[in-house]
Amino acid sequence: MFPRTFPTAHPLAAYGWDQGFAQRFTPFAEQGLHPGRIVRVDRGRVDAVVPDGDGVRTVLADTAPVATGDPMRVPCTGDWAALDLGAGEAHVDGVVRALLPRRTAFVRSTSSKRAEGQVLATNLDHIVICVSLAEPLDLGRIERFLALAMSGAADEEPLDAAPSPAGPARPVVVLTKADLAGTPEGVAHLVADTASVAPGVPVLAVSAATGDGLDVLRAVLAGGTSVLLGRSGAGKSTLVNALVGEEVQRVQEIRDRDGKGRHTTTTRDLRPLPGGGVVIDTPGLRGVGMWDAGDGLARTFADVEELAARCRFQDCAHRSEPGCAVQEAVESGELSARRLASYGKLQRENQHIVAKTDARLRAEIRREWRQKQALGRHMMERKRGPRG
Repeated sequence: MFPRTFPTAHPLAAYGWDQGFAQRFTPFAEQGLHPGRIVRVDRGRVDAVVPDGDGVRTVLADTAPVATGDPMRVPCTGDWAALDLGAGEAHVDGVVRALLPRRTAFVRSTSSKRAEGQVLATNLDHIVICVSLAEPLDLGRIERFLALAMSGAADEEPLDAAPSPAGPARPVVVLTKADLAGTPEGVAHLVADTASVAPGVPVLAVSAATGDGLDVLRAVLAGGTSVLLGRSGAGKSTLVNALVGEEVQRVQEIRDRDGKGRHTTTTRDLRPLPGGGVVIDTPGLRGVGMWDAGDGLARTFADVEELAARCRFQDCAHRSEPGCAVQEAVESGELSARRLASYGKLQRENQHIVAKTDARLRAEIRREWRQKQALGRHMMERKRGPRG
């Protein structure tokens, strides 16, 4: 996705350091600061890998100098940082003085009523959506993850001589625990069902227990930065152990009474892969709220958007309007009613979140609502007929 020139001699090349990041770091190098990639965040401090001769070492750094009230700008696993080693208190190795601009990020809305975003991982090449086949497929949840994954916009300005971002990270849907899903034919049907809601997105069935599908997944993730996302019990930590080739993440059995997983992973950890690239494991996600995902929704539901463009009215709500190409597709079986309902639900949720931070959009929504109320009253009066 990012055309890169890797300075292979650089100790951090295995962690994703390239010419673009090197150019971004130039002013910090002139200040005597050290580059490092954040591999773990915990209570205002971070672990970061920094050059150490021909290799790397992990340092503990304080983030107080870059502390901000904006939750979207706090240091996150995957960030590249400018570190002042030797500064700070005696029990830390240094402090983070600045963060380099992020190329991509996976962001969800928090459960806060203040409509805040939460950045889960940054500078990503692949977003791996893990779904367990030990339980029924939830296609709507997959669509939700995909919409967010396809909206991970970059925030850096391209430099003349540096690689420029080509878009968000690439999503991959990984159906884990394929050994628990029955016959190979049954697994193939589940892959096909998932692919039907993930146009253009690779869908892989894997089993950490048997090793099936792992070689293909390793090849897809090699050489870049990937994050594993999914609910508790999706097998993310087990998958990380299988990819890394050793037990680097603690795992637990799922609960017998409901088949759900327990939160084994409590922090987001970045780890190098033997075949190249790095992977970020994350805690299980109970909720994944929309966050400025308009572009991602359009890409995830490209089939619905294409149909909507054929509707007679530009502002068609795809309910009962005449000439609605979307409803016609549902009636003919070309589009499932479930997928249309999912599209509408995610659109409304995303619009609600965006409106909380956009005064102009809030005003437009209120104006449209008043117009619909007025139209509703007018239609009711016509049905009643003239009074008296």
